[in-house]
Amino acid sequence: MQDWRLLPLAIVSTNRVALVTLGCARNDVDSDELASRLAADGWELVDDADDADAVIVNTCGFVEAAKKDSIDTVLEYADDDRPVVAVGCLAQRYGKELADALPEADAVLGFDQYPDISDRLRAVMAGETIESHTPGDRRKLLPISPVERPSASPALPGHGTRTRLHEGPVESLKIASGCDRRCSFCAIPTFRGSFVSRRPTDVMDEARDLIAQGVRELNLVSENSTSYGKDLGDLRLLESLLPELGALHPDLRVRLAYLQPAEMRPDLVSIIARTPGIAPYFDLSFQHASPTVLRRMRRFGGSAEFLELIKAIRNYAPEAGIRTNVIVGFPGETDEDFDVLCEFIAAAELDAVGVFSYSDEDGTEALNMTDKIDPELIEERHRHLVTLVEDTTTARANDRIGTEVAVLIEELDEDGNGIGRAAHQGPEDGDVLVHSARRLSIGAVIHAKVTEALGVDLIAEEVGT
Repeated sequence: MQDWRLLPLAIVSTNRVALVTLGCARNDVDSDELASRLAADGWELVDDADDADAVIVNTCGFVEAAKKDSIDTVLEYADDDRPVVAVGCLAQRYGKELADALPEADAVLGFDQYPDISDRLRAVMAGETIESHTPGDRRKLLPISPVERPSASPALPGHGTRTRLHEGPVESLKIASGCDRRCSFCAIPTFRGSFVSRRPTDVMDEARDLIAQGVRELNLVSENSTSYGKDLGDLRLLESLLPELGALHPDLRVRLAYLQPAEMRPDLVSIIARTPGIAPYFDLSFQHASPTVLRRMRRFGGSAEFLELIKAIRNYAPEAGIRTNVIVGFPGETDEDFDVLCEFIAAAELDAVGVFSYSDEDGTEALNMTDKIDPELIEERHRHLVTLVEDTTTARANDRIGTEVAVLIEELDEDGNGIGRAAHQGPEDGDVLVHSARRLSIGAVIHAKVTEALGVDLIAEEVGT
């Protein structure tokens, strides 16, 4: 009989980690980079937190609702036997304050701790206490002059090697981080830092790698994509990068997100609207239409300028998709200001509009403005504008009935019909259900004729079969 004391002991894995990502597409990219760092150091990435020995929650800290969602998610995964670590924007923005208010989190880590994420996580699992970072204005880490920034080296989440945490033919690719604008309602620059572009060679290399993994739509993201290249000595670098990206694969579609209307150049409008491989899609951050409100927001333009920009886009590409976000109830917004916004939305005939109610944000200029709008009036304006948006975006979708669209299939329903998006639809702007006489495949680009619109969603029949 064999002595049991000489038998090898079964080794139970204690290095399984789950990454839970909240917020925007930029956070998705950051999580992929964290996953790459962890995998390179021997961590096993698992999809289900119930199978994990530790959970990392990549939080969002943009507005009050997102903060609450992030805190609720940390609490959801908190377990005495399974540590939960908070990273991301909320952790970066509040640091020690968040750690003190949320003892259920075993650690609150900032961006500068990302390069050592594996060591930090092992320390947490060993029961060690990790000191949370002290928040500060991250813009101070970089020179004021953009062209002097490439020589500086703060941690820039999402600029490194990635391990994709999800499959599918669509993926986001970060082209820059941070923002130099000083919008009075926004705190993002203080915790994301000043604007830093990724070098074109790095963007191209990552794009090729993603294409090799089956990606057929690249969603280029940053805090302000129209500023790309200004710190590399060429403010028009985007105009040369986009055609190169669009030419990498015959079935590739490149979509550009987060465009500042005040920085839209005629050549850039033309390239996005007319270049093969580039989606004629414009994610324009208007935020409001009243010049008075926009100046208080520390922004430029107004309804007249915005409508001219939209006209220029549609002169190049009548089928182009245009979306925006707007804020209602900003301090000092009068009934007349709100009427200007509503008139703009009606005239612009946009494909998608995100409507947000103003909320005070720590560290912003608007926080200390005195002429705040009554919350009940903000809610009334929000409801009114949402109804108007639903009417106008539905009308825009109805105008596409009878037209042909190229749909990238992202999933299949139980009947084998394809579900995907046309070039004019961003990731949150509706989808297209494609009927076909044959079974479609994920990742295929299908040419189809629109037969019906259901709100912003479309129903289409494949043509040529």
